[in-house]
Amino acid sequence: MSTNPRETRSLPVPEGLAGMRVDAALAKLLGLSRTVAANLSADGDVLVDGTAVGKSERLHEGAWLEVTLPEPAKPLVPKEELVEGMDILYFDDDLIAVHKPVGVVAHPTVGWEGPTVVGGLAAAGFRISTSGPPERKGIVQRLDVGTSGVMVVAASERGYSSLKNAFRERNVSKTYHALVQGLPDPIEGTVDGSIGRHPSAGWKFAVTDDGKRAITHYRLLEAFREASLLEISLETGRTHQIRVHMSALGHPCCGDPMYGSDPNLAQRLGLQRQWLHAVKVGFHHPGDGHWMEIEAPYPDDLADALGKLRQ
Repeated sequence: MSTNPRETRSLPVPEGLAGMRVDAALAKLLGLSRTVAANLSADGDVLVDGTAVGKSERLHEGAWLEVTLPEPAKPLVPKEELVEGMDILYFDDDLIAVHKPVGVVAHPTVGWEGPTVVGGLAAAGFRISTSGPPERKGIVQRLDVGTSGVMVVAASERGYSSLKNAFRERNVSKTYHALVQGLPDPIEGTVDGSIGRHPSAGWKFAVTDDGKRAITHYRLLEAFREASLLEISLETGRTHQIRVHMSALGHPCCGDPMYGSDPNLAQRLGLQRQWLHAVKVGFHHPGDGHWMEIEAPYPDDLADALGKLRQ
C-alpha cells in the first residue's frame, strides 16, 4: 500500500451545500459516512477558511473547505500472494473486489502476455465464478490497462448473475477521480455525447454521431494553476469514456497523450500514464441486497503527481 501521508482535499463550498451542516455536507460531497465526517470534525481535520469547525457548523457558499481524509484500509491479502501491486479490498462467497494496478488487464486477451486480474486471483487461491464466456469467466466489469482502481469480480454464479445484471441495468454507482488540464467551465456539469471509433485512427475513440450514447457527470474537487481534480460518475461504461469526454471538453486527462494532453506537464508531474482512478463502486449485494460501497486509495504515482501540484 502507499506510504503517502493522509490525503487532504481543498475546494470552495459549492452553492448546493450552503447552509448545510458540516457532517451532512461532507457525506454528500466526499461520499463519507456521517459518522466518519463527524469524527474528522472532532479531530480537527475539517477547516473552513483556515479554522477548525465542529460537525454541526453550517457552511456558507464560497468558503474555503479543507478536509484531511482518514487513512485507507489495509489490504486483506498480502501483496506477495497476488499480482504485484494488486490488493484485495473485499471478498466473500459471492464477489471479490480488487485494487487493480496500472499495467494489469482484467482477463486474458489475444496478444496480451502480461498479468491479469483473474490470473492473480486464481494464483492467490480465490474461487471465481464459472459463468460468462470462457476467457472472461467471473468478469462483470473491466478497467483499461492504463487505469487503476476498484474492480469487482464475481466469485459465485449467483454473484455473476446479480452483478452482471446490475451493471447492465445501470444500478451500480461508478465514481472516478481524474486530474485534467485546465479548469472546466462550468466546474460541475454533464457530458452527453455518443462515443465510437475515431474516424481516422481505429485504435482510439471519439465523440461521433453514429456512436453509442455515453453520459458522464463531473464536478470540481480541487483546482490548481495548471490542472483540476474532478470527481466523475458514469451512467454508461463505454471504452475510454472519461478520457474521450474530457478531451472533447478541451480538458484531457493529464498524462494522456492519446487524447491530447501536454507531454511537458506530464513530465513535470512524473506521469507515465493518464491520471485516472476508479475510487469507488457501489451496488446491492447479490446475497441479501444491502447497499455496499468499496473504495480504493490513490496509487503512489497518482498521489505523487497530485502532491507536486499541491506544493
